[in-house]
Amino acid sequence: MHTIAFYNLKGGVGKTTTAVNIAWHAARWKHRTLLWDLDPQGAASFYLGVDGSRPYKTGSLIKGKQQIGNLRMETRWPGLDVIPADISLRNLDLKLAEPGAGRSSLKRLIDPLSETTSLTLLDCPPTLSPVAESIFAAADYLVVPVIPTHLSLRAFEQVVQWLDQKAFKHLTVLPFFNMVDRRRLLHVEMLVKPPALMRQRLKTWIPYSTHVEQMGEHAAPVGEFAPHTPAARAYRGLWFELAERLKL
Repeated sequence: MHTIAFYNLKGGVGKTTTAVNIAWHAARWKHRTLLWDLDPQGAASFYLGVDGSRPYKTGSLIKGKQQIGNLRMETRWPGLDVIPADISLRNLDLKLAEPGAGRSSLKRLIDPLSETTSLTLLDCPPTLSPVAESIFAAADYLVVPVIPTHLSLRAFEQVVQWLDQKAFKHLTVLPFFNMVDRRRLLHVEMLVKPPALMRQRLKTWIPYSTHVEQMGEHAAPVGEFAPHTPAARAYRGLWFELAERLKL
């Protein structure tokens, strides 16, 4: 089983929309896929039509009193399950900071899923905290959407520096350009001549698109309701590039 975390320290950069679209493509290619919505706002759950699901208590989950497999819910797409967000996730920092929790807590929860799951995707909250540490310890790959602006690059640089300080040697970091507007000179310049920080990026970039915004209206990935649009083609290309990296 591969575990992929979709993460950025900066909010509003398209982390959740990317996680949802990649999860949908993975399931279409017959990989048994689970998306765990770790953001208390629950946007990924909403996009996949499982908003307002059964509640759970994060503390009970971390302590092993509740089985994670019992929380997974089917979506309307075969092979794609979701562990929906719960409001108790707002306290996840506190629970992970308790004695005996440690940064391997999420990994211990996720590992048993390998019996029934090929890909576990984590939609992560924008934070550098015990939650982030636990996510990074659990994940094999960290996919980071970066808008081609200086502030977004600065946020990514802070993440890279933090990862170095915390010595997450096992984690492969895969940034990519997202929400690209080719009418903006800076966006075009960064695509043509990417900063050094982005040289190991995924080559596929996702355009800024009204169809991505419409995911909320349709409660579905872009490829489901607008399959021939530039955004849908870009997400398909990003999935193929990721699948090649993971040797799927």
